[in-house]
Amino acid sequence: MTGGSDCPKWRAVCLTLFPELFPGPLGTSVTGTALEKGLWGLDVLNFRDFASDKHRSVDDTPAGGGPGMVLRPDIAAKAIDAAVELCPTARRIYLSPRGRPFDQNLAREFASSDGLILVCGRFEGLDERVITSRNLEEVSIGDFVMTGGEMAAYCLLDAVVRLKDGVLGAQSSLDNESFEGGMLEHPHYTRPRDFEGELIPDVLLSGDHGKIEKWRNEQSLKLTKERRPDLLLGLPKDL
Repeated sequence: MTGGSDCPKWRAVCLTLFPELFPGPLGTSVTGTALEKGLWGLDVLNFRDFASDKHRSVDDTPAGGGPGMVLRPDIAAKAIDAAVELCPTARRIYLSPRGRPFDQNLAREFASSDGLILVCGRFEGLDERVITSRNLEEVSIGDFVMTGGEMAAYCLLDAVVRLKDGVLGAQSSLDNESFEGGMLEHPHYTRPRDFEGELIPDVLLSGDHGKIEKWRNEQSLKLTKERRPDLLLGLPKDL
């Protein structure tokens, strides 16, 4: 499946045992609109389509024993090779809890690439030999384990696609977000001015853009120090 009548330059290919899960939430809101406009493309491949037996088996017991099943390397390799034919220069990503942590910097890297091949694992994971032979980059969206990589693919693609030109209406929406300046985003307010006895800070209603910018920076710094002090390690000490 792809968006628009023309083939978009940037596309994602998702390899999964559950193709019916796509586009899922990616087909709604700004990512869905961008998909329809052809600002990005999405293809979905089913691992089972590359199985050779009548039962379309894709997994087997782990070598050395233990619980669960492992995705077979021969079948996974065929699926990955087919994805590479669709997107020869795309980065090949295996969504795995042991991978490199996904963050805003990596989202920008992926957005500036030619596209992504996303391997959505299931069971106990993917045979190590296909990870090595197909040069898969392991990426994690957090320090937790899920039943499969499909929801991780949603998160990753949503973060990446919104960075593509034309997906969001205003560039300033990106410039002022959390992590873009190395800190967490400042608080936001809107009408009514008085909500359950809590007022919008006066500075935001002052019309003084210099004071408003200063207040927002101070709030960003305060929140970052309280919640993510690790982010401040890479910022100038005089901030």
